[in-house]
Amino acid sequence: MTTTIKQLKDFDGQEVTLNGWVYNTRSIGKIWFLILRDGTGLVQCVVVKAETDETIFKLGSELTQESSVTVTGTVRAEPRSVGGFELGVTNIKVHQIADEYPISHKEHGTDFLMNNRHLWLRSKNQNAVLRVRHQVVKATRDFFDDNGFTLMDSPILTGNSVEGTSTLFELDYFDRSAYLTQSGQLYGEASAMAFGKIYVFGPTFRAEKSKTRRHLTEFWMVEPEMAYCDLDENMDWAEKYVSYVIQWCLDHCKEELKVLERDTSLLEKVVPPFPRITYDEAAKILKEKGVDFEYGSDFGGSDETIISEQFDRPVMIHRWPAEIKAFYMKRDTENEDLSLGVDMIAPEGFGEIIGGGQREDDHDTLLKRINEHNLPIEPFQWYLDLRKYGSVPHSGFGLGIERTVGWICGTKHVRETIPYPRTMNRIEP
Repeated sequence: MTTTIKQLKDFDGQEVTLNGWVYNTRSIGKIWFLILRDGTGLVQCVVVKAETDETIFKLGSELTQESSVTVTGTVRAEPRSVGGFELGVTNIKVHQIADEYPISHKEHGTDFLMNNRHLWLRSKNQNAVLRVRHQVVKATRDFFDDNGFTLMDSPILTGNSVEGTSTLFELDYFDRSAYLTQSGQLYGEASAMAFGKIYVFGPTFRAEKSKTRRHLTEFWMVEPEMAYCDLDENMDWAEKYVSYVIQWCLDHCKEELKVLERDTSLLEKVVPPFPRITYDEAAKILKEKGVDFEYGSDFGGSDETIISEQFDRPVMIHRWPAEIKAFYMKRDTENEDLSLGVDMIAPEGFGEIIGGGQREDDHDTLLKRINEHNLPIEPFQWYLDLRKYGSVPHSGFGLGIERTVGWICGTKHVRETIPYPRTMNRIEP
């Protein structure tokens, strides 16, 4: 029976075959141990000289790290082993003896590991992080699918910007310019007018010259958009979604979070309701903490950390100064200087994971905002049409997958939360 390491618990006492790679070996006289990995986990395989032929036993001194093998043996319970089971080996088939592996079981510098990202993915911790990412994506799709949202794919190539042209990757598109999308939001709004509640899920691109631990030039966002939805309901959806994802990962990523030595008691506190404060209240917190913060500016990473430290779960900051928010953000009817925007800040210093708000639904007002931001009208003509044919109050938000995975895993740099990160200085491997 060919199976996987993850499934061994179902085959106690039975002979099975595993396909995998050598993670490590060690020998003590007439017994040697092979730690095998197969992508689903690790298992100790025990090779006893008296129970195998000489050719198999000699492999203990021949197999190198990451050599590819097929191992056959009997599954037996062993509480001291990873996963609670081990394999009593009867046969090993060698597919390839690997060259000397560049990533050994010792400390390596970040640049070296990133240069070998295609190999670093095989390590226990990186494997765990990306398995958590898989579950975050699954939970995301399940949440929106189960709540009546329709997935709508938006284009990667666009003729207009969402948040200004300064952070766009521009490219030649036949006889004109095109851009890699910053966000699927504008197309999401159009789709919401057709389907009611939708979500866009895909890669986005920002040409930001930033080297912080929170930034990538290519990252994934999920962006729900909802017709007949105001800012308060929008925050309700964001709160329900994030708490659902966290609970899902606590239930389905126990082994991965254990490998990462994540303090899950901090994640267990992420339950509704989340605190909601205004921008003014957030600025007051910074002032009380002695921060030299200029009112009307955006919060920096250190500002977000200080604000988040006042709460034990994500905090939503709403009603921002309109001048620092995008052209499409609706203004507060009680104070035209404020926009109906919201950012969600994760605890423990992991920063902003959600940005969103209520969208401007009046045609003439939106046209005025486009002009005020010195944006060309023609690329946005289709977007303006949405305000001419059945315009309604509508809202949405975008959540960055990488920052969210980093928070759940306790990983301090987002480059470890995506298989092949893209930054200012890295476009390979």
